[in-house]
Amino acid sequence: MNTPIGSSRPDARRNATPYLYGREAAAVARVLESGQYGHTDVTEQFERRIANFLGVPDAVAVSSGTAALHAALLAAGVGPGQEVVVPSMTFCATIQAILAAGATPRFADINPSTLCVTEDLLMEAVTEATAAVVPVLFGGRAIDLTTVQEDLDARGIAVIEDAAHAFGSRIGGRRVGTTGALTCFSFGPIKNLTCGQGGMAIPRSPEEADRLRRLRLLGVVQSQSERANITTYRVENFGLRYQLSSINAAIGLAQLDRFTTTELARRRLWHAYRDRLNGLDGVTLIDVDPDHAVPHLCQVRLPRRDEVFTELRAKHIGVGVHYPPNHLQPAFATWRRFLPATEQAGAEILSLPFHQHLTQADIEHVVAELGRALETVEGT
Repeated sequence: MNTPIGSSRPDARRNATPYLYGREAAAVARVLESGQYGHTDVTEQFERRIANFLGVPDAVAVSSGTAALHAALLAAGVGPGQEVVVPSMTFCATIQAILAAGATPRFADINPSTLCVTEDLLMEAVTEATAAVVPVLFGGRAIDLTTVQEDLDARGIAVIEDAAHAFGSRIGGRRVGTTGALTCFSFGPIKNLTCGQGGMAIPRSPEEADRLRRLRLLGVVQSQSERANITTYRVENFGLRYQLSSINAAIGLAQLDRFTTTELARRRLWHAYRDRLNGLDGVTLIDVDPDHAVPHLCQVRLPRRDEVFTELRAKHIGVGVHYPPNHLQPAFATWRRFLPATEQAGAEILSLPFHQHLTQADIEHVVAELGRALETVEGT
């Protein structure tokens, strides 16, 4: 079977939804028939395939994007008493991973046009307590830290990319994950490539890869295959159960086979929205650099966002908000700073339905309803 699978086509009623090409079910069935469901050679094959796709020496599969971030922070030596500079405009998982490592977030502001942090804004937030910076590749847009990388290296500050939105995106002709940062991907249900649930960390050295592998397997030194041939094993450090199951890896392998189709389809969708939104008064499209990114979101900024949101939801249009700023969340109030661009964006951004089940007619319908919602709100 080579056609999308699912119970029904989830059109513009859904903000995002997985897209399966049809081979994933057979790949999972083969794993189930094998009787080996945990971390097996299927998981290791997925790691090799991702490394080959990116053109990097190694890749370490884990159970989620959040697990990848947490393990990456620990592998980089980040811990209690240290700060991690991170944009507030991200999913709360990024912040929770920092707290899980024992560190504290130092929130940075964003470029209002891209919703991404910039080199200058990252460096403005760095303090003597900074152990790492976590640029978030928001919406799939890559971030160039070339001009500050040498300074960060000299100060012993690790660069850990939160590339949950950005698998497949490029910067300067190179794929995200190949530019020298410790990069973390998410393969959750609605990501550009899905495993159902999963993540991947791209290490910067063999030593870092070894640390990541021990962390994901409870600190055990020997690999799964090595332990099959010995009567004992050795635990040398703190670790967590963060392995990626072979069931999830099988889904990822099937997805990777069709990733060229995925990236082209997501770019076409984004361009279709751009063409339809052009000239719609009061609406600003967030720039994800679609010629180089594999877009994960299609977002606009508009006045009276909450009222427009309500109007569109009443018409069964699956709009969303990605994301409420983290520095304004009660759980993170201790580290609140004034971030004007983030706070304004947080009140104005609206995510339009964006997934590969959408048709051109769906996009035209969404934009037409957006125009009507704006007229209704302006008339009240």
